[in-house]
Amino acid sequence: MASRDRLCAVKPAILLVVKLAHTFVWALFAGLIVAIPLASFYGRHAVAAWSAAVVAVEVLVLAVNGFRCPLTAVAARYTEDRRDNFDIYLPQWLARHNKVIFGTLYLAGIAFALARWALAAE
Repeated sequence: MASRDRLCAVKPAILLVVKLAHTFVWALFAGLIVAIPLASFYGRHAVAAWSAAVVAVEVLVLAVNGFRCPLTAVAARYTEDRRDNFDIYLPQWLARHNKVIFGTLYLAGIAFALARWALAAE
């Protein structure tokens, strides 16, 4: 009984750590997505390409995991809450539409970077 009580006592702390880690990782990938067209605009095509490649690895991880972040499953062990942002510190509307918003920005950024790269090669 005592170990179960201790687990209940630490669940909020574990959830806090998972949410902070998930938010940090999300911010890193959101920054990389924004960096793709910016780097390309400034002629830093290698930076744009590496940013796109790193994000592509994350997309692969999401695809293998049913298009859910693996940290979502970890967070779910420590709360009954299932709102769109139960596992991350984002506004609920952003957590709900995150994949559409950043997926679109990612694809548009790659298209922009490819166009800039093609123009620079001429």
